[in-house]
Amino acid sequence: MGRTPSLYEKFDTHDLTLRDELAIDRTLLANERTLLAYLRSGMALLIAGITIVEFSRAGWFQNVGLALLPVGLAAGLVGLVRYARMIKSVAVLRRKRGIKAGRG
Repeated sequence: MGRTPSLYEKFDTHDLTLRDELAIDRTLLANERTLLAYLRSGMALLIAGITIVEFSRAGWFQNVGLALLPVGLAAGLVGLVRYARMIKSVAVLRRKRGIKAGRG
């Protein structure tokens, strides 16, 4: 099984303009914002699951709370994996271009 090429590898790194470099910076900021959204959602699901398990009396409702715990962890992990993949893709482009990354 071969490596899947990054979307950023198709750019000719010698022809990048300032506008392109700023677009990469915006991509990094959007990536960070997306990571925070995933983490916020994961934490909310974990907190909801813990609260439901702790305070509910009905057995079926406790099962819902228990189901929310791994879903919350999965949401956080998905966000971390997506963040890491994007950072790696952008780092490959910047390394080819010789740009020092100020972020990420």
